[in-house]
Amino acid sequence: MLFDRVKELSEQRGENLKSVAQKLGFSENAFYKWKTQSPKSETLEKVADYFDVSTDYLLGRTDKKRYNSEKNDVQTIAAHHDGEEWTEEELEEIEEFKRFVAMRREARKHKEK
Repeated sequence: MLFDRVKELSEQRGENLKSVAQKLGFSENAFYKWKTQSPKSETLEKVADYFDVSTDYLLGRTDKKRYNSEKNDVQTIAAHHDGEEWTEEELEEIEEFKRFVAMRREARKHKEK
């Protein structure tokens, strides 16, 4: 699935796998190795960033390319905090958790298919 997704994304950009590998600093055959070997997480993240997709999309865990897009199913989260003030860092953690929950939901939907 991983190889197929990378190949498809490359073709959508009008690029071949060799040129994408070169741009990312990989060996020419790097993506072909993914047919039988899993890449390191850092490598997978680099490819996801290049194509602006989630790693779960590359791995076939979801068909949704990005989780933090405006089309996200979760629009608003209300939290009761008994008068506590939230720091910017805490608010970002809440946003990260929201993206994580949405990602898990999509992964479950995909797994149920």
